[in-house]
Amino acid sequence: MESLLSTNYRTDYRKTLLLAYPVVLSQLGHIMVGVVDTAMVGQIGTVQQAAVALSNSLYMLVLVFGLGVSYGITPLVAAADSRKDFSENALLLKHSIIINTVMGILLFTLLYIASPVLNLFGQKQEVVDMAIPFLNVMMLGMIPLCIFSGFKQFTEGLSFTRVAMLITLGSNIINIVLNYAMIFGHWGFPKMGIMGACWATFISRVVMALGMFLYVYFNRHFQKYWKGFNVLKITKARTLKILGLGVPSGLQWVFEVGAFAFAVVMIGWISPMAQAAHQVALSIAATTYMMASGLSAAASVRVGNQLGLKNKQGVRRAGFSAFIIVIAFMSLMAVCFILFRDFLPTIFNNEQQVIRIASSLIVIAAFFQLSDGVQVVGLGALRGMKDVKIPTLITLFAYWIVGLPMSYLFAFPLHLGVQGIWYGLSLGLGIAAILLFLRFNYVSKRIC
Repeated sequence: MESLLSTNYRTDYRKTLLLAYPVVLSQLGHIMVGVVDTAMVGQIGTVQQAAVALSNSLYMLVLVFGLGVSYGITPLVAAADSRKDFSENALLLKHSIIINTVMGILLFTLLYIASPVLNLFGQKQEVVDMAIPFLNVMMLGMIPLCIFSGFKQFTEGLSFTRVAMLITLGSNIINIVLNYAMIFGHWGFPKMGIMGACWATFISRVVMALGMFLYVYFNRHFQKYWKGFNVLKITKARTLKILGLGVPSGLQWVFEVGAFAFAVVMIGWISPMAQAAHQVALSIAATTYMMASGLSAAASVRVGNQLGLKNKQGVRRAGFSAFIIVIAFMSLMAVCFILFRDFLPTIFNNEQQVIRIASSLIVIAAFFQLSDGVQVVGLGALRGMKDVKIPTLITLFAYWIVGLPMSYLFAFPLHLGVQGIWYGLSLGLGIAAILLFLRFNYVSKRIC
């Protein structure tokens, strides 16, 4: 194996970072919607913050599946682009738009019908009563978000990443401004409280979808993909090919995020105070996770490019360079978490008990940063090689066979409370990281 400091690897580090940083900021924009909602709603009260945590636990489960399905298009576009196959990418664009629009409508309908299920999880009734209407409006935003993601993943497969970043960041500014106006009743808006946060999010996501459509439709780089565009000519074979990558990718995210979502339910059995603290700590950890997620997307594109060129060593360098970068970054973030564990929760809540619990969870998060980064980059690199089925089983095993049962064991029979739940989740992340890294090393040796 080449030295990790060789000229080839230094080139790969640079290419990965240049491709990743706009994706990182764009991904960060998605999570910042929830972070801003958590921080602003936390100024109203702990019960309201717990309601956001509960609704987000179910919403994020559906959100990541929808976004994961859109990821199925990216390695296909990257591989076709490396071959200069413009006609194939024109067909992939058309299928991406249709698949993601339908997916958004189906997911909204599904969760709108299913939202009353929150009554069955043994949560405080006052929390549930606030969470259900909040969740319904958030799910309406799934439709424009899926449309945005379909265009975004297509352009990222072509290595055009900056405009999606700018659109996402711009929409987040809109979300923050509208949150301030609609939650607290400023500038002539009615004081809507928790519901103001979800309507602000919906409006900002409509802006995202419209902005991304206008960019792809009018930009000269994409004009060749619109020639002869006909939405009615959708082929079953190509649809199944995209879904064959996208659905397992979505399930990978569902298994991880679903574990954290069910953790919210278990923490709700403890107290709304613990639930609010969990949401605070998770919002902080999710912010750094977006860096790793961006590197994962970059790894998928770069591995897909090299696979299209049938360059075995290029595939391995593209993957390993992303692993090295994410390990270095997450190590730095772990140190920051430990140093600022008492300050960070105060950004989100002013209840001393919430701050104290969240501070202890941030320390645990510091230690699972490395595992979290490695496992998500592993999923991206394997997706670039079109290897999604075994990684999906790995995530199912790590989070649902190991992580959640251990969380319950630590939290309740062993009486470790909310910290015990996080210990179990950390164990699941560690197992996923090891197995996915080994899987990438194994598969990349045998391709091309």
